Amino acid sequence: MLNSIIDLPKDKRIAGVHCISITENGTIVMAWDEEEQLLTTIGGRIEKNECIDEALDREAMEEVGMTLCSERIPFASWYWKSTDTYTVWFLVKANKFIPYTFDYEKSGYVIYNFETAEKIITKIEQGNETRLMILNMAKEKAKKLKWL
Repeated sequence: MLNSIIDLPKDKRIAGVHCISITENGTIVMAWDEEEQLLTTIGGRIEKNECIDEALDREAMEEVGMTLCSERIPFASWYWKSTDTYTVWFLVKANKFIPYTFDYEKSGYVIYNFETAEKIITKIEQGNETRLMILNMAKEKAKKLKWL
């Protein structure tokens, strides 16, 4: 179940991290997942002995060749009953993109504003309200932070 959060959950282990990356002009970055054929938030699992920040940095580099600024604001979590763990979404600022070969599961990225993201995701993923909820939570948090 998706929940809006202010602080990191402490009652269960955080096993996954994702982010909505915001560029300096207020657009967002999402990755194209070649296997799922969907636009996804950037992120994945936390490797053994890896901290949250390291996992976010690694996933951003592996998926889209992007470095992130150091400020990470948690805004949503999903509790997975099957593993008794959380996935947490962070709002982050994109730092820079470097030349990248897309050797992992993502084959590219899209940069767009929140409104266009909502339209495309609605068209591609009919019936997936969760991703739209994550986008809306991120948009509201970004507005409160004056990142937009």
